[in-house]
Amino acid sequence: MTDLPFKRIDCHQALTLIEEGAVVADIRDEASFERGHITDARYLSNHNLQQFIEENDLDTPLLVCCYHGNSSQSAAAFLAERGFEQVYSIDGGYEAWQAQFPDRCERP
Repeated sequence: MTDLPFKRIDCHQALTLIEEGAVVADIRDEASFERGHITDARYLSNHNLQQFIEENDLDTPLLVCCYHGNSSQSAAAFLAERGFEQVYSIDGGYEAWQAQFPDRCERP
């Protein structure tokens, strides 16, 4: 079995990376993102993907978040293939994050 181009991490590991300056990309649909997301996360869709890649430092750790940690794995692999050097998929996604860190979520 070959190594994946990204790592799966839990919410506590993600928090540590965020505190160290990692970028969070949220790939859920826009309405879900607007209802709540990890503090300072950036909404990422097919429409702003190229701009996101161009505007972010490829050496900065990148955390990918979805609903439950499934879709984020393929997105993390895709972003690693586009040159991001340290890419992580958050296990449990936003659902796990908001359950563990409700004070680290932005909501309207």
